[in-house]
Order: sequence, then C-alpha cells, then structure tokens
Amino acid sequence: MCGIVGFVGHREAAEFLLSGLSKLEYRGYDSAGIAVFSDRIRTIKTKGRLADLRAKVEAEGGISGCLGIGHTRWATHGAPNDINSHPHSSMSGRITVVHNGIIENYLELRAELEAAGIRFTSDTDTEVVSQLFDFYYDDCGKDMVETLKKVLVRLRGSYALGILSTDYPDRLLAVRKDSPLIIGLGEGENYIASDIPAVLESTSDYYLLNDNEIAVLTAESITILDAQTYAPVTRDIYHVTWDISAAEKGGYDYFMMKEIHEQPEALRNCVGSRLTEEGIRLDDITFSEEQMKNLNRIHIIACGSAWHAGIVGKYVIEELARVPVEVDLASEFRYRNPILSPNDLCILISQSGETADTMAALREAKRQGIHTLAVVNAVGSSLARESDDVLYTMAGPEIAVATTKGYMTQLGVLYLIGLYFGAARGTLKPETAAKLSKDLYALPDQVRTLIEQDEVYQAIAAEHAAKEHAFVIGRGVDYAASMEGSLKMKEISYIHSEAYAAGELKHGTISLIEPGTLVIAVATQDTLYEKLLSNAKEVKARGAYVLAIVKEGCTSIEAVADKVIYIPTTDDLLAAALTVVPMQLIAYYIAIERGCDVDKPRNLAKSVTVE
Repeated sequence: MCGIVGFVGHREAAEFLLSGLSKLEYRGYDSAGIAVFSDRIRTIKTKGRLADLRAKVEAEGGISGCLGIGHTRWATHGAPNDINSHPHSSMSGRITVVHNGIIENYLELRAELEAAGIRFTSDTDTEVVSQLFDFYYDDCGKDMVETLKKVLVRLRGSYALGILSTDYPDRLLAVRKDSPLIIGLGEGENYIASDIPAVLESTSDYYLLNDNEIAVLTAESITILDAQTYAPVTRDIYHVTWDISAAEKGGYDYFMMKEIHEQPEALRNCVGSRLTEEGIRLDDITFSEEQMKNLNRIHIIACGSAWHAGIVGKYVIEELARVPVEVDLASEFRYRNPILSPNDLCILISQSGETADTMAALREAKRQGIHTLAVVNAVGSSLARESDDVLYTMAGPEIAVATTKGYMTQLGVLYLIGLYFGAARGTLKPETAAKLSKDLYALPDQVRTLIEQDEVYQAIAAEHAAKEHAFVIGRGVDYAASMEGSLKMKEISYIHSEAYAAGELKHGTISLIEPGTLVIAVATQDTLYEKLLSNAKEVKARGAYVLAIVKEGCTSIEAVADKVIYIPTTDDLLAAALTVVPMQLIAYYIAIERGCDVDKPRNLAKSVTVE
C-alpha cells in the first residue's frame, strides 16, 4: 500500500520524482524518499509527508541526476521512521530498490543472508530484495535481468519493484506481481509509477505491466519481458482520456469535497449512456440472457465501501431479478471455502481494480470455473483485465482516501444490473422498469440538490464535533446505506460510529445510548417508515439526539427528531444514493471542525494492495 515512481531521461530526475510522489500520496503518507543516480546513487528519505521530504531535499542542497526512483510509504513492516523509509539499498550500496507489496518469506531470506555476513539496517521486508539482489549480482555477471531472474525465484508474496544499480547509470529495472505498476512513455524519457496521476504531467501514454513481467527502461527504449520465459512481450499503448486537472483540487480545500461535488456528473456519466429507450445497455458483457435466466446465485465480493455498495446491490438485485444474492467480504471469501455452482455469477467490486483481497477472490472464482463480472473504476486495471466481463463505473480519478463518487457510481452500476437482469429474467414488469429507469435518470440532479444544502451540514457538524460516539440506524436498504455513512464518520473524523439494523436495538445496542448521543435515523423505506419511527422514539426516550434523514413529505418524524434532513422523493431501492450524501458532508464538516486531515486519514491508504 505504497506509491512508486521512477524516471530515466535527460533532465533532472528529482523534481519529477517529488512531483509524481505528491500525486500518489493518497497511497501512503507516513514516510517518503527518493534515490537519484549521478556519480553514485544518493538517497534522501524521511518520516512524514511529502512536504517533509521536499524540505529535507532542499536543506541538503538538492539531489542531481537523470535517473531515479521514489516512494511514499504506508507502513506494513517496521515503524514509520527515516531508516524504514524507502528506497532501500544493499550493504555494498550497489543496488537500490523501491517496493509496493509484501514479501511473505522475508524473515527466512533475511536469516539466510545474515548468516552469509550481510548486515541489515531496517526492519522492512523490502531490504531483503536489495540485499538478495546484491548477493546474486556478481555470480550473474552483474547482469540486472539475469540477477532479477534468480531473485524472483526466491520471493513469495506480492511486489511491484523499481531497481537501480551503480553499474548502469542509464537504466531502470521494474517488475510486478499482484501490485500495480504502469510504464509511462515520454519523448527522450520514460517512467514507472503505481498509478497514472504520477506521470500525467509528462505523458498521457502508458503501458500496463502485467503480473510476472519485467520492464527494462532507458531514456530511449522500453523492453518488456515475460518473467517466466524471458521472451519479449508486445504491449498495446493506453491513452489517458482525462487531463491532469481531474486529479487536482481545482480550488477546493480537499479532494474529498471536490469529489463529493463531482458525484452528480460522475453518476450521470455512469448511468446516462446505459439508459436507452430500448432498455438497459450494459456495454459488451458476454453473460448471456440464457445464463441470466438459469442463474442459481450471485456472489457480490468486495471490501470496505465497495462491500457496502454490494449490500445495497443485494437488496436491489434480489427485488428486481428474484435471484439469491450473497455479499462477501473479499478478505473472507476464499478462506471460507465458498460453495459455488456452475450457474453462479461472481460480481467483484473495486474502485482501483487492484485490491489484493478482491483479486484473490476473483482468481478463486475463476479457478472454480465461475463467470466473473468486474465493477471497477480504473480502466485496464488487473481486475478489469482478468474478469470475464467488466462494467466501468466512469467515476474519473478519485484521490481522497475516503471514497465518495467511487461508491456513488458503484451504486449506479448495481442499479443497472438489477434492471438489466430483471428484464432478462422476466421478473420485472415493463411499467416498473420504465418507472425505475426514469427515477434512476433523475438521481444525479437530486444528488446535486442535496450537496447544495451546505449550511445545514456545517451547522450540524459544529453542534456535534465534540461527540466521541455516534450511531446510524436504518432498515432494509436504509441499513445498507447506514453502513457507508457510519464508515465515513469513522474514517475521516475519528468519531467512533456504528451502523445498526434498527430492529436490533433492543437486542443489546440500546444500552449504549446516553443523553446527548448522536443517532442518525435513516427512514426512507415506505413500508418500514413507521417501524423506524418507533425505533427513533426508543433512542429518544433514552436521551439521544436524533437526526433523521427521510423523504420529502414524511413530516411526522418531526415530532420525534431533533433535526430532520429531507431527501427528494425517489423509489425506495434508489434511496441509498441520496441518503449517503448528507452523511458524507456531515462527516466531512465534523472532520474539519476536529482539525483532521480529510484526504489523508490516519493509518489508512487509498489502494489496499496487500492482504
């Protein structure tokens, strides 16, 4: 869960590396470093943010050279400090490495190398790579590719690596397995990076490096080799269709606020082109109408907010397509030995398309011969490439660690799947489908009206920022949406927040309600409204402050709630896309009131590329 950049060319590398890392800081921000080759490999690294690294580089008089690698870290092995920061060099100083991923057998390798007299300076798994590379280097005739071949045979785990050698002042070596890495194509210079924004100021063209592929970069050439056969590999060039402004704040204080405001457009991009007069058009998926009719079960697999979207999707798809849906945490799916049948479908949801647990779940489903459908934002990502079918969410770049428009567009795709499968299976009446499609098309404008109620959310945040506990309750789809709202509160404001199915309050949870406790009661489901109203009365009787989120016209809740937020009227199944907006903004403003770094919440990283 780190960010890698690399540069080889004819201009100074340091500024490119620092700038590129600043675009990847969402991937890790507890330490950072760069290594640049001139007459030797010189490394500067530090605990803290990119600003701390830039200040240290300037304090040391800069760092000159046209070949370099950089890294921003989210610690997995070893505390965040200067020594454990990347890049890591071998004992001799000949080899320097940056790494994203986890080397699972690093303790075994470290013990072996230490027995051979090699001294380690850090607690990281990454240093094993640089030391092992150096250990084999002379026996391989100081050939970087030959040495890497021997190193890869010894490594277990996941990795994206950038490697420098003092013997090659014009060459950058890279390899990946289960961790993302792209190759940027420049004019008289080339680049590696964990994600597109790092190179977008310099190029819009890139290669996607696949698992078990090695790249050798010079200023004028890029050679890609299969890491198992070592045969040259040809690769299509991808072209970025959005410009760098999409990955910048654009006048907002934080990326999260910018991305909240981008939700209406993102949702419109997601659903607009797929809603046609003839019905739902789901791109070019190969899952046939006959397969849909014969479906046994759908498994939705995801992590974090994507998992919450999947729970909403369960309610939607089961209601519209009348097929059982199981929702699994990707980190649990393959370890519970899931029961899959040939007529099942696995839907895997991920913003980045590189989430390690979700990728592992995908491979388990494919191993069992189950058809897979990826719901993903990142075009050309590992999840998109390896799934049988893919539906892109079209959210555009999302930089803030706490997802907003990514989650919103995942809901959009799941709504489309419910409508599409319902029509194919004959379980959805045409008039119902037409009404839902109309409501879905109206959602982006309704989301915009909720975003514009800024002063309401600021006032609520100011009143409750000092609270240490909050609860979000709901029933049905509202309970699913409550999970995401509660997560936003936890992620960015550090208030302890829990989501509960409102009917479970009396089974223990209500004992936690004290005078002044903030309880957000989400009540948009018409058939469950009165039951939720009763639950709100129960917590109110124990002294809770009740903030209700209901549809327009449901004014009876004003007799119970201390504050009411009204959402525009929509179908019950679609309400999650609206109720989440006030919860996003309340969490945002509470975080601001509490002085939190909204885009970089402590201990979290955007792309979780390790298990």
